[in-house]
Amino acid sequence: MAEAFAAVQPMLDEYAELEEQLADPSVHAEAGRARTLGRRYAELGRVVAAHHAWEAAVGDLEAARSMAESDPEFAAEIPAMEAAVEDATERLRRILIPRDPDDSRDVIVEIKSGEGGDESALFAADLLKMYLRYAERQGWKAEVLDSTETELGGYRDISVAIKYKGNPDPENGVWAHLKYEGGVHRVQRVPSTESQGRIHTSAAGVLVYPEVEEVEEIELDMNDVRVDVYRSSGPGGQSVNTTDSAVRLTHEPTGIVAQCQNQKSQLQNKEAALRILKARILAAQKEAAEAEAQDMRKSQVRTVDRSERIRTYNYPENRINDHRTGYKAYNLDHVLGGDLQPVVQSAIDADEEARLAATES
Repeated sequence: MAEAFAAVQPMLDEYAELEEQLADPSVHAEAGRARTLGRRYAELGRVVAAHHAWEAAVGDLEAARSMAESDPEFAAEIPAMEAAVEDATERLRRILIPRDPDDSRDVIVEIKSGEGGDESALFAADLLKMYLRYAERQGWKAEVLDSTETELGGYRDISVAIKYKGNPDPENGVWAHLKYEGGVHRVQRVPSTESQGRIHTSAAGVLVYPEVEEVEEIELDMNDVRVDVYRSSGPGGQSVNTTDSAVRLTHEPTGIVAQCQNQKSQLQNKEAALRILKARILAAQKEAAEAEAQDMRKSQVRTVDRSERIRTYNYPENRINDHRTGYKAYNLDHVLGGDLQPVVQSAIDADEEARLAATES
């Protein structure tokens, strides 16, 4: 049985090395490096704890079997100890499944109105509230980077950074939960603009990117980035700023664009737009790599095609359906109020089962 977990030893060695590095005060002088090391340390900590639990369970079982040879009373404890070893083995086996390396990252969520005009923009605002309330329940911090509002209080588009406070275990990271939200979200309800009481169907798109840390190397030469400035505008195109404080960044080699107009100054708008641009470039690089090696993809739940319709929100029936996992519940009001975890968990469970099956095939 020990041979089955031979891959653990290099992880135990790496964990010990990281422990020594993190004990060095000079490491913490570089916040970015300390965060990266801390994230890996937390990830390996789960493996170490599970391996110790497995070793303890195996040791207890072997001791009980040895003592049962001279004292039959110990034999009665063996079945329970065998069950404990099986549980510890399964726990360790699942933890050793290759994880998404971005799971402990913070994210940028973009919500864009789609089919349905004003109703779609209002639905985008409802999705925003859902994610903000969910983030609050999780103890995360949310920061609106940029938004374009409509006259009715909806959003044509909005970008929000969502951050974990501290260094999370990978399974508790923001990306580990919200990466499954990317896709088309469909709503069925009677719009506030509907005078005949008819149910309409509209949609909004959600894009989720892992946020890039400054310590990481993204091949972004600022000479390749065109910077355009313009005046901020409000709902309906009305100017809300008399200075050219809004910023649009265009990464010319890829054509990827990011813009921001909601911050107080041109410099702040440029910094926020740069965060979005880096996240989009990183996502594009990862999607290109996935496209080149589809046979090596671990996740069967999240797809590169963000045009995929992933979920339906049916207001008349108070129903929510996730079309990838088959999850269905009649508590839409609670979900929109931030109780999103059961829906997210259905995607996490489906993804884990797919990755587990891939490692065993």
